[in-house]
Amino acid sequence: MLLFAVGKTDENASAYKQQSMLLVPMDAPGVTVKRALSVMGYDDAPHGHAEVQLKNVRVPASNIILGEGRGFEVAQGRLGPGRIHHCMRAIGSAERVMDAMLARVTTRTAFGKPLAQQGTIQADIAASRIDIEAARLLVLACAAQVHAYGGRAARKSVAIIKVFVPSAVHRVCDRAVQAFGAAGLCQDTPLAALMAGMRSLRLADGPDAVHARTVALLELKEFMTAPKL
Repeated sequence: MLLFAVGKTDENASAYKQQSMLLVPMDAPGVTVKRALSVMGYDDAPHGHAEVQLKNVRVPASNIILGEGRGFEVAQGRLGPGRIHHCMRAIGSAERVMDAMLARVTTRTAFGKPLAQQGTIQADIAASRIDIEAARLLVLACAAQVHAYGGRAARKSVAIIKVFVPSAVHRVCDRAVQAFGAAGLCQDTPLAALMAGMRSLRLADGPDAVHARTVALLELKEFMTAPKL
């Protein structure tokens, strides 16, 4: 197994050229897995997260990826497509949740009629479908822009889906939990775990607040530089 490590290799270089990314074998002397970490109470070991200590670890210079001082470039090169991938998987989870919710409300009754005939449930179904379709179209548009013009040109689109999709899918999960009641909170359904995953995704690859700031700054820049009538 390999660990991707990023560290400063030249403090005197320009801001985006100071870091390098390199491969570190997990069995290298000095690499210690201190403990597995849960995420909102869920343990995903051995595929989840861990606290890893690197102490006096030495690897060959050939383990540097792409070249010295290009760590930031390597990281940024995968972040845009990586965020699209996160959002695509989140939409798939939302469809799974929607199917579970529909199955639930068409087979359970309350106040003498199926849940599916209750007005609040119908409103939740509609809102969830709208959230899913909005997320799907935003991600599709973002992916098309990255494909056509590259990640840098699509920065605003990437930031938009990073902000919108996890929150939208979290809302879909929350509505489904409401329909399931207590069953939606325990291990009998995947709903609670999916909600935790979507809350985590708001932080993965950068907090959504930072991406919202990016959207705002790019909007302001476009307005200020656009020709005025």
